[in-house]
Amino acid sequence: MKTIVKTFENEGGQKKVGFKITDANGNLFIIDKLVAVADGKTDEQYVAEALTASQAEIDEWQASFSVIGREWDVDAGAFVEPAAEDSTE
Repeated sequence: MKTIVKTFENEGGQKKVGFKITDANGNLFIIDKLVAVADGKTDEQYVAEALTASQAEIDEWQASFSVIGREWDVDAGAFVEPAAEDSTE
């Protein structure tokens, strides 16, 4: 996944950090998080804290693609498992 910081600004005494995340298939996810402002905290620490706070939602977004593109067998009521590829030795 490619993660780009899209927002980094103060908002009401907190730091708003936003991300634009693109996965290997080109799917896009946008998320913003507010983190507490603290003296001595670096930009990297703000970004890391916001990303950690976003992780559950990022994981849920990625999981939503788990069945996209899979073949469904209506009669069996189950996914069709792809055939094992022949090994060439």
